[in-house]
Amino acid sequence: MNLNQITIPSLDVEKAAEFYKVLGLKLIVEALPKYVRFECPNGNATFSIHKVNELPKNNGISIYFENDNLDDLVSDLIQKGIVFNKLPEDKPWLWREAHLEDLDGNHLILYHAGENRKNPPWRID
Repeated sequence: MNLNQITIPSLDVEKAAEFYKVLGLKLIVEALPKYVRFECPNGNATFSIHKVNELPKNNGISIYFENDNLDDLVSDLIQKGIVFNKLPEDKPWLWREAHLEDLDGNHLILYHAGENRKNPPWRID
């Protein structure tokens, strides 16, 4: 099995699409105002946004996007006006993470884990 696509809710798909374009995703389907889909710059996964009348309550969605040059990416995004809740920092689970929210409050984690993403030293074989 392979992860194909993640779809998130948005109150304003057009504004959300612009936000994710700034992050570097490539728009491949545009059915505004109800739906858009992106290709991730690396790999085969896609990411889509669909229109909702109300956002989920409480702990919503957390979305992880990996980048080999995390610190450079974060610096570039800050210069483009993207606001981060937490700047890149090394985590005990051997990932480097930066945290932010999209326009609908979805929790985004931009990170770099490399080999530790699927093969940490404590992996169960």
